[in-house]
Amino acid sequence: MENLHADLLVIGFGKGGKTLAATMGRRGRRVVMVEQSDQMYGGTCINIGCVPTKALIHHASSRPQGADPESWYIASVASTASLTAGMRGKNFQMLDSLDSVTVVTGTAAFLDDRRVEVTAGRDRLEITADTIVVNTGAQNLVPDIPGLRGSTHLVTATELIGAPDLPRRLAVIGGGYQGIEFAAMLRGYGTEVTVFEAGARILPREDEDIARAVERILTDDGIKLLTGVRVTAVEDTEDSAIVRYEAKEAGQAGGRPGGAVGADVVLAAAGRAPRTAELRLEAAGVRTTARGAVEVDEYLRSSRSHIFAVGDVNGGPQFTYISLDDSRIVADQLLGEGKRSTTDRVAVPYTLFMTPPLARVGMTGDQARAGGRAVRIASKAIAAMAAMPRAGIVGETRGLMKFVLDAETDEILGAALLSVDAQELINTVALAMRSGVTASRLRDAIYTHPSSTEAFNEVLATIVR
Repeated sequence: MENLHADLLVIGFGKGGKTLAATMGRRGRRVVMVEQSDQMYGGTCINIGCVPTKALIHHASSRPQGADPESWYIASVASTASLTAGMRGKNFQMLDSLDSVTVVTGTAAFLDDRRVEVTAGRDRLEITADTIVVNTGAQNLVPDIPGLRGSTHLVTATELIGAPDLPRRLAVIGGGYQGIEFAAMLRGYGTEVTVFEAGARILPREDEDIARAVERILTDDGIKLLTGVRVTAVEDTEDSAIVRYEAKEAGQAGGRPGGAVGADVVLAAAGRAPRTAELRLEAAGVRTTARGAVEVDEYLRSSRSHIFAVGDVNGGPQFTYISLDDSRIVADQLLGEGKRSTTDRVAVPYTLFMTPPLARVGMTGDQARAGGRAVRIASKAIAAMAAMPRAGIVGETRGLMKFVLDAETDEILGAALLSVDAQELINTVALAMRSGVTASRLRDAIYTHPSSTEAFNEVLATIVR
């Protein structure tokens, strides 16, 4: 068995880990990066997450009129695979080009709090390190539904994203962000889509008016939404699957007690859990939470002060940009003043990439009222806006913009933007919130024309209690 020693060992090639490895490598520190698969260099985002899903969504929305959906889908998958392969190579080269960084491909597991064993087939490598960063991400959960786990038609998002064949019928178990994103994406290629959601509505973390607006768009696009239902079984037939369900309460699921839906593919979109099972964290004395996440403090240190956890594996928000910020916190611990922490984060936005996208930051109206705030709301439908011609120019006038404001201070407490370019607009709102820009100042700012940002002039002039 070979042995290596490193100043820094990073387990997992995700955004936070690779950024930290590159930062330390450029400083001349001896760094070892361990990644389980050569198909995951660069992490989840570029390989099976953000980049391929958004690429496929873009291709779906740009399908020429009259183009065969299945042929267009096959071409889109091939184009996306080429894109991610190129990015994967660049990510590998980013680290491999640094003399002080070594990339190792294999499965890592702790021997104790300083030693990690990496295996690849019969090969074994033991690595000792002064500092260790766990960056193994999260994995999709498959709910315990009779027949589901054994179904030959079951897929997770990881498997569906690279599937070469367009499903004719897709059943999505879970009406959260991942489920809705895949439902909207595949529907864009012509797939018949049914979404099963146990809650009374999809997107339960959003205000009801926003969730209902999303529902209208999805149903207008031909997606069947079954809310307030429990999937009771998945049964394979000769060439497809039958998804059986029942209403959780009388009067839900359209007044039906239950029913069955046929599907060629069944997507389990019931959430993700930190990937820690293979790490043998107990051998290192590293504590985990009830959900399996590495337990960390605000500086991302685990119960062993020289072992950090960044990205999805630490149980925080599962966003690539949070993983990037995690790397800044750890870098400050290793190279800086050690002051930066997770408590510094303010107004972190996120986006659901449907068409049009839904982007949100800060509090919902319900959250603000529950917190005792005196609230004012500014809201307007995109189709009713005179000052947002871009929506008409690109042919997407669905959706609305909603701002939640403090009635006493004019502070922007939160915003939900369901509109074309929302994924970009939300960053302006988040920056305004972090900088203390009031709603009135954002309303009266000068924006380019024709742009989506100038909608702020109009929507923030509609403030009501």
